[in-house]
Amino acid sequence: MDGDPEPPGSAPPERKRLLRTITEGKRFEGYVEQQTRDMHTCALCQRILYRKTPMKQIGARWVCIDCLKSLKEALDSLEQWEQMALLHDKLEQDVHGALKR
Repeated sequence: MDGDPEPPGSAPPERKRLLRTITEGKRFEGYVEQQTRDMHTCALCQRILYRKTPMKQIGARWVCIDCLKSLKEALDSLEQWEQMALLHDKLEQDVHGALKR
């Protein structure tokens, strides 16, 4: 019945929901504090990653696997970049030389 008062000692539904939310929030804060030692910020992409994502410590900084893969690909193609840069410089010199004539 809607008109019946709440039994003594029981909180209204809104109050129960509020207390449950506060309790869950406190529990989550405790969990986060406990887990933050396993969280690291990638020095390159600035993402905060948890221990499930592979990371490598380089000196005092951490780098995620995605950034390491990108860096490896860039280093693997470094020789090709150098060749393209030399070719570009040579072409610019040839074009400037041809325009001056």
